Amino acid sequence: MSARNSHANKAAARERLREERERQAKKDRARRQLIVGVSAVAVLAAAGGIGYAVVQSNKPTQWEAAADAKNVTAPKNTTGTDGTTVVIGKDSAKKTLELYEDSRCPVCATFEQTVGSTVEKDVEAGKYKIRYVGATFIDNGIPGEGSRNALSALGAALNVSPEAFLKYKAALYSAKFHPEEKDDKFAKDSYLLEVADSVPALKGNAEFKKDVEDGTFDAWAMKMSKAFDASGVKGTPTLKMDGKAVTTPGTTNPPMTVAEFDTAIDAALKA
Repeated sequence: MSARNSHANKAAARERLREERERQAKKDRARRQLIVGVSAVAVLAAAGGIGYAVVQSNKPTQWEAAADAKNVTAPKNTTGTDGTTVVIGKDSAKKTLELYEDSRCPVCATFEQTVGSTVEKDVEAGKYKIRYVGATFIDNGIPGEGSRNALSALGAALNVSPEAFLKYKAALYSAKFHPEEKDDKFAKDSYLLEVADSVPALKGNAEFKKDVEDGTFDAWAMKMSKAFDASGVKGTPTLKMDGKAVTTPGTTNPPMTVAEFDTAIDAALKA
């Protein structure tokens, strides 16, 4: 091999080595760019995820949105602002018994199971009308949604008829269906519909079922709850007639037996 050839070979080898190094350097630069790009996307994705989470956490809940709703769908058989006046009974009845209740309230359940049928009979007989005011404060004291959801479902029953409303209210408070105060069963539409199956006017009623599942009267329920809050009443059940509390004689407690109720109501009607 000549020296010339040896020199040329060495030069060619050096050129190949240089070209290989350039190719490797390009690969390294491309790899670094790819890593930076992926990292940037990851950072943006993380930031986007955090931003989405923040937005979601700041969005009002279903019930907060219902409470702030400007357009309220009120059930039939209601009057007053946003349909929050619910009066049931014969027009000939001269006086009205105001009844303040929370659907999750265990004392309300006891009252309804004991005295509820007497109230219904009195209303049917035209002895007095009743004005129902629904509360939802137990949902705040014992966190849940049952009071609000049941009140909305009561609106759906009232939309069917006043009679369906009274029967459904009685069923919700019945020993068979009323849950323990800490058991938020009324938060489940499926359970409210199960209770409704015990009321002939509501069983298989497609419109009622849709209203319950769609929350048609959620905003109405929240307006009703605000009406309760504005009433100044502090607990349930509370009974009033002519603005005065109807209580067991000699106490500040609501009448919890039929005898106590009849005595208290007769006194209130004569006042």
